[in-house]
Amino acid sequence: MDHEIFKMVAEQMMSGGVVSVGEGSWDVARTGKKRLRTVRFAISGKEYQAIEQNPEKPSRWGKLAREGRRVVQFRDVASGKYVAVAVDDHVTEYSR
Repeated sequence: MDHEIFKMVAEQMMSGGVVSVGEGSWDVARTGKKRLRTVRFAISGKEYQAIEQNPEKPSRWGKLAREGRRVVQFRDVASGKYVAVAVDDHVTEYSR
């Protein structure tokens, strides 16, 4: 897992309408009711989904989002499991 790419995806997703990594480019969408940003992208044949953290959640990530920090969760689309989180410019990979 390339933390630099995840960091780039989080930065681009939170600041614009398109995420570009290498030769790929993906549109940023909004979720239903909460209107959170999300984007699906592929790296080395694996598909991931980046999702803006819901600040209303009581988790520590929700608390950071309420404080104005940029929090983006990353999910492996194939397994459905969350694999990493980006908080501002730092990516943390979840243990397996």
